[in-house]
Amino acid sequence: MKFTKKMLAPVLAAAMAVSSTVCVSAADETIKLTLWGAEEDQDLLKELVGKFEETYSDQTFDIEIGVESESTAKDTILTDVEAAADVFAFASDQIYDLVNAGALANLDEYDEAFQAVSGKSVADVKAANSESSVEAATVNDNFYAFPMAGDNSYFLYYDSSVVSPEDAQSWDSLLAAAEAGGKKVGMILASGWYNAGFFYGAGLTTDLNEDGTTVMDWNGTSPSGISGVDVVKSMLNIASNPAFQAVADGDLSNQIASGNLCAFVSGTWDADTTQEAFGDGYAATKLPTFTVGDQQVQMGSAFGYKFIGVNAYAENIGWAAVLAEFLTNEEAQITRFDQRQIGPTNLKAVETDAVQDNLAIAAVIEQSEFGVIQKVGGKYWDPAQTFGENIAQGKIPADDDGAIQEALDTLVEGVTAPVE
Repeated sequence: MKFTKKMLAPVLAAAMAVSSTVCVSAADETIKLTLWGAEEDQDLLKELVGKFEETYSDQTFDIEIGVESESTAKDTILTDVEAAADVFAFASDQIYDLVNAGALANLDEYDEAFQAVSGKSVADVKAANSESSVEAATVNDNFYAFPMAGDNSYFLYYDSSVVSPEDAQSWDSLLAAAEAGGKKVGMILASGWYNAGFFYGAGLTTDLNEDGTTVMDWNGTSPSGISGVDVVKSMLNIASNPAFQAVADGDLSNQIASGNLCAFVSGTWDADTTQEAFGDGYAATKLPTFTVGDQQVQMGSAFGYKFIGVNAYAENIGWAAVLAEFLTNEEAQITRFDQRQIGPTNLKAVETDAVQDNLAIAAVIEQSEFGVIQKVGGKYWDPAQTFGENIAQGKIPADDDGAIQEALDTLVEGVTAPVE
């Protein structure tokens, strides 16, 4: 919907009357906005901003695009919120710190002004995207960000010339197929992002307190009756298998290229390297199940999203919200997939043939059914990494329940420590 100057003037005036803090300016003023996005997205953002300016051609804009990685956005923004960009991309696990710092605009509060200009309501945006992405963008029942990408998780890649689709369904059959083929199965264990998948699959959890400390029950028992000790025994059994290779964080690409692996756990960012390495055998699927006692437990995953948020201190906050939505709408997400192979959250974009035919995207969508939005504080990462290293190196005796329990208690004690 395109607004002319005659249409915009009374609409924006009415919108501003709703709240003096909703800075949607008149059509004859130049709207200055700053936008931050990843370095690899700069050309894409320029293209999308150009389309935005064409869509609202009766409004004059001065939009400055800067470089800021989604992974470091929170740290940069919280250094000086008021000096940060009006619109910025960030990873979903940063939303709690950004909200607690007052850095993100509560989009529900600007719904009327946003709807007056864009022709869409916040409810429309929520309905257009996956339920889990909307949940991840919501804190204390308030909507704080526009979902942009939904592939920030991991799944299983495998070489179908060595591993059959049936073999790929469980760790037991996967490792057996790898051993028979003289290959290995790789996974990064020394990472609280990856190793959490076993615990999440068993129904054990992490969460955040209001003060930023982490809640963790991995040293206990899940509602399904699986204990943390049970999970660790399974992990130790996998890690000690001769066909398993514990991969160092940051070294997976080298291992893929080496030709030693016939399967491994990773995400969409390794799709091109994997396709080159596996050739015609290139395949991907959800994570395998693992054995706990006499049952198979589906491995979970830490699932994350990428969002675009609006700075609560933006001078033109109404237009900032309209721009943020435009950069994440159906067309933008399809464009982002076409150019960057980034998985969408928009429900219509997900259903396009191009997305459905992409093996890596299809696998991450399949795994999303078992994904958990990881809620952890800053104290989580180092103890979880050390814990994973100890499993990878076999430093925890698999036949000693007491030693395993002690290791889990130490992990939980470190993760749940007070914020300094």
